[in-house]
Amino acid sequence: MTELKNDRFLRALLRQPVDKTPVWMMRQAGRYLPEYKATRQQAGNFMDLCRNTELACEVTLQPLERFELDAAILFSDILTIPDAMGLGLYFEAGEGPRFKKTVRTAAEVEALPIPDVETDLDYVMNAVRMIRQELNGRVPLIGFSGSPWTLATYMIEGQGSREYRHAKGLLYGQPEVMHQLLDKLAQTVTAYLNAQIRAGAQAVQIFDSWGGALSTPAYLEFSLKYMQQIVDGLIREQDGRRVPVILFTKGGGQWLEAMAATGADALGLDWTTEMSDARARVGHQVALQGNMDPSALFGSPASIRQEVQRILTSYGPGTGHVFNLGHGINQFADPEHARVLIDAVHELSLPLHQGS
Repeated sequence: MTELKNDRFLRALLRQPVDKTPVWMMRQAGRYLPEYKATRQQAGNFMDLCRNTELACEVTLQPLERFELDAAILFSDILTIPDAMGLGLYFEAGEGPRFKKTVRTAAEVEALPIPDVETDLDYVMNAVRMIRQELNGRVPLIGFSGSPWTLATYMIEGQGSREYRHAKGLLYGQPEVMHQLLDKLAQTVTAYLNAQIRAGAQAVQIFDSWGGALSTPAYLEFSLKYMQQIVDGLIREQDGRRVPVILFTKGGGQWLEAMAATGADALGLDWTTEMSDARARVGHQVALQGNMDPSALFGSPASIRQEVQRILTSYGPGTGHVFNLGHGINQFADPEHARVLIDAVHELSLPLHQGS
């Protein structure tokens, strides 16, 4: 295997010494980059772009050509799994993802197939293999999936939602049916992430985008329980190296202790949880990733540097911090402001790692 030239990201996830704080951005390959927009137009539509191995590889690498990032993240979508289950994923311009079919009854959950990820989602593994080859050891590659709860909300609602009326209706009205759906999804996500790891992903992240919409008892029973099931079933070592697992529940700052107890290597934080507080609570168990408000990139370069410094200081000296935004980069963000962020992290974090 090609030797990894920059393993700062993997080392920080395992709380090993690093020379500076590593940084990457959720949705770093995406609509804020003019080159991404051009490639997407060439592909025809979003899903055609995901399914085209060469173009998916191209857009994964685009932000690395611009910025000194410490990791690449596979270009794909969290909803590839429901699509492989036959729900018919499509994207309306300006409206986000939609499904042609929903899953709302016991019979529909029962009939839902568990896909063969190696064949039904082979385009994802093909992209992972090509990206690893093209990266040639430059930085590690992150694979990912949506969490079972987050995937279930889209499958039940048929699109994004603010109220989760149908999903929560099923959760409270027929919890046994919801558990059956979540178990099928957890089995599939585990197989999907393991296939990505076998294809070459060197770390994986589980995106629990909508876990924060749940009450504490519901989160523990219907979201975290199934992420725990996935963590327990993942390949944790490949090519002689540990494959770190990152859990990210948006709006989940109140549950950090329970999340850390899953055995994940790192927790992603959104901007509503203070880094110093999170480190005091769970930093002895896990690495922390985050957590700049993406809207901070709409400020001036000076204010961006100031916010980077504030977050780095809040975490404090030593390893175990991967700098990131607290959610995906906004499509209207100025790429040059993203550069300011990335360069500031590397420059301003140097004193925090002296002697480590």
